[in-house]
Amino acid sequence: MEAEAPDLPVEVICYIMRFLSLSDRKEASLVNRAWYAASLDRSLQKDVIYNLQASSTFLESLRDLGWRQSLYMALSNLDGAPISKMVIQSIVLHLAAHLENLSLRGSYITEASFVTLITACHNLRGLDISGCNCLFMSGTLLSKDESKVRMAEALVNLKELNLSNLRYLSDLTFDRLTDCTPNLRKLSLASCHITFGFDPYHGANTSNSTAVLSLRNILRFINRRAATLKILNLSRTTITSEAVLSVVQVAGLCLEGLELQHCKGITDEAVSAICACQPGLATLDLTGCAELTGKSVLAIASSLRCLECLSLGRIRHITDSVLKDLPTIRTLQALDISECYQVSGCDLVKGLASPKAASKLVRLNFSCCTMVNDSCLFSMAKILGRNLRELDLTSCLYISDISVHAIANHLRGLTVLRLGWCKKITDWGLLGLIKANDDSQPHNKEIRFDELRTLSLSMVREITDESIVSIATHCRSLEQLSLSHCGQLTDQGLIGAVSHLKRLTHLDISCCDKITIHLFPCRKVESDLVLVDVTPPVSAPRMLEVLLKECKWLESLDVSMCGGLTIADIEGLQLLHPTLTDVHARCLGEADLPPTLGTETGQELKGERER
Repeated sequence: MEAEAPDLPVEVICYIMRFLSLSDRKEASLVNRAWYAASLDRSLQKDVIYNLQASSTFLESLRDLGWRQSLYMALSNLDGAPISKMVIQSIVLHLAAHLENLSLRGSYITEASFVTLITACHNLRGLDISGCNCLFMSGTLLSKDESKVRMAEALVNLKELNLSNLRYLSDLTFDRLTDCTPNLRKLSLASCHITFGFDPYHGANTSNSTAVLSLRNILRFINRRAATLKILNLSRTTITSEAVLSVVQVAGLCLEGLELQHCKGITDEAVSAICACQPGLATLDLTGCAELTGKSVLAIASSLRCLECLSLGRIRHITDSVLKDLPTIRTLQALDISECYQVSGCDLVKGLASPKAASKLVRLNFSCCTMVNDSCLFSMAKILGRNLRELDLTSCLYISDISVHAIANHLRGLTVLRLGWCKKITDWGLLGLIKANDDSQPHNKEIRFDELRTLSLSMVREITDESIVSIATHCRSLEQLSLSHCGQLTDQGLIGAVSHLKRLTHLDISCCDKITIHLFPCRKVESDLVLVDVTPPVSAPRMLEVLLKECKWLESLDVSMCGGLTIADIEGLQLLHPTLTDVHARCLGEADLPPTLGTETGQELKGERER
């Protein structure tokens, strides 16, 4: 008789789990108590975010999270109500000592509650208060010396501060808050109302306005923190080229990341100045800077030799030829050229194939590049091979089954693949078949992607149940699957697919009219809802039962505009599936709606749980 394998020490299990993805760790934690305890190790919690609402439901959970020593938490629905104060007090008692990242995005937290919460968090590295306008409306935040001193003690190690979307942020409140963060590395002021065109102080040596946030005051801050500040986000502001020049020319400033999304005042001259003054940039986001041309791309390719991530989406003056030199940047890993309608990718392929090419792209976004065709994608797939991890081809209208074959044969390392709105793709591509006259010959029937986590096939209307089942059979690591507007998909195909997708967390089957999730009668037994043993007719597939049994991790489901469903069906599904906390069910009927589930047509059902 073979001896039983000895139990592994928790330290060894923790070490093993470091090599697993988040979903794999989730599965491994169910092995036994030792593996569950190991999965909660502090070193493994860095990529886990706990999303909690300020409600009595989650008060009990906060104590458990304190035991887990959670590092990252996002709180919503905070306001001045008593329950919010109770939640904050519980966080201060059980969690504050361990928190390293805290998000209060869009909440209505009061100044007193904010000070109470933050001054108890002495290990914060990241703080997100974007959209918290109530904090800044009165202009009195941190006006008391005692509060400011306590805040400075708590935020002495803060590295990242997100002040985006703050309508009432002024020079005075900005200074009070940033004075408490001497080691700030990343600052976001995206979508803030900043005055760039004039000096509100008319040259006076002061910055105490309670009404405006001025470029002059931001420059004073950057000058003081030039040695530590590395990442700056000024996206969706009215920043001008002159203002950009004044920022990047600050003495001693060595930026690693600069985000200027949808800053329409940026010109090619400004980008040239960025490249000349900040050659050490690793990340540059110019998405939506509509006035830029190919000159900016040439300046980037020739000057930014440490660049890792470049976003050029929605710059419609960019042509194919200027992309040829980008692959010579040895460090380049991510390239976004989405919605660049003059780009076909042919010159990028030439650059990747040239002897001077040094970059190994990991992420590539061609979304809405309608000139991309099969020939380009086939050549690119052969060059990039297993290095490519994420590929977005959404709305590349001219790619067909040939491109799918190229992806299946060469890009076996993909974790994210988006093919939404690629309407020429059919079952032939997804099943690995080649048309020869009127006959079909099998070609690489097993389209296998062992590491694929996200797949979008929305609006690919020619695919059928056979393709979906085949994909699910050979891509069993899928966590997010989008099949919106796939009109030929039926209950039978979805049942066959989800039975293989044990890790599925997000499913989008909106606008699939042939999907009908049938509920069965239920009764109360010892205060628990259970299914009655009633065999449905053959014409009514037991879709609900399959979802409950096979997709135990399902969190998000979109069934909007599915003609075969009713609000009552979705209410019942949510009641019987404890992890299903985010349900989108717009424009459904109300047939057979129980009196206790009064829900208006088109209502979106939502919930949250710890993640």
